[in-house]
Amino acid sequence: MAMQRLLIGLAGLMGAAGVALAAASAHGADASRLASASAMLLFHATAILATVALLARGLLHGGIGLAAACGLAVGALLFAGDLTLRQYAGHALFPMAAPTGGMVMIAGWIAVTLAAVAARK
Repeated sequence: MAMQRLLIGLAGLMGAAGVALAAASAHGADASRLASASAMLLFHATAILATVALLARGLLHGGIGLAAACGLAVGALLFAGDLTLRQYAGHALFPMAAPTGGMVMIAGWIAVTLAAVAARK
């Protein structure tokens, strides 16, 4: 339950950051990275909330569903964090941070699928 509340709070912060980055992208010159970062945060914040709601309803396998939501969060934060840092600081979070975040998000989505298949009937 504590992890689910943490994920809900994190999704809220991701949503807020996504809106802020969308605004920065709309008003900044050559800020296409921020638009991508914004989209990843907004889409995955919503997906995390949905995953937590599905877990609460018992429609996803608990452990796999929780791992999926964590993967979506970590992946989106790595991806968006790297693009944002590149935009404002001129350097990467760490080498291959954005692609790593993308792969973690893909794994999170696959885990959502597995959690649905493995859920108790």
